[in-house]
Amino acid sequence: MVTEIQTLRGTFLIAMPDMADPRFAGSVICLCHHDADGAMGVIVNRPRSDITFAAILDQMRIDHHREGRQVRLFGGGPVQRMRGYVLHGLDYRADATQIVTDDIGLTETRDILVALAAGGGPQDALLALGCAGWGPGQLEAELAGNDWLTAPVDAAILFAADPATIRAAALQSIGVSPSSLSLTGGRA
Repeated sequence: MVTEIQTLRGTFLIAMPDMADPRFAGSVICLCHHDADGAMGVIVNRPRSDITFAAILDQMRIDHHREGRQVRLFGGGPVQRMRGYVLHGLDYRADATQIVTDDIGLTETRDILVALAAGGGPQDALLALGCAGWGPGQLEAELAGNDWLTAPVDAAILFAADPATIRAAALQSIGVSPSSLSLTGGRA
């Protein structure tokens, strides 16, 4: 018997207070891909202050103006930490853009960085360095173990929110007060 998996693409994964893995404690992940082969997402509430967008452009030898556009940088997760993942509004689409929700895309190519550096590209964008990944059935097991809460990704939360408030805003979007979360999971 083949079980069809319901995709969670376009979902915020919100770490429960008792998350055992310190790499994900307190994190909110925008899940960008999810199918029977596994899942991939980026942490969107851990800003990087050790590097700037301009420094990344310099490292990649992409021309830009020093006073040009700034793009928020995040530590996206422990996998492929030197790779950039741009979450953005769908006012920008390239052949390589993956659709995450009706109004959010993910692009991993140099072209989007060039567009952003030139002052173009999507109006809303964030750059995550690294990602989080799960093998087949791994995320489902973590969800069954009460490691994560899920909430629909909301572009207003993702792009407009102060990174320090993303977790609370994502929880509030599903009617959960951060102060009401228990340190231990359970089943009703």
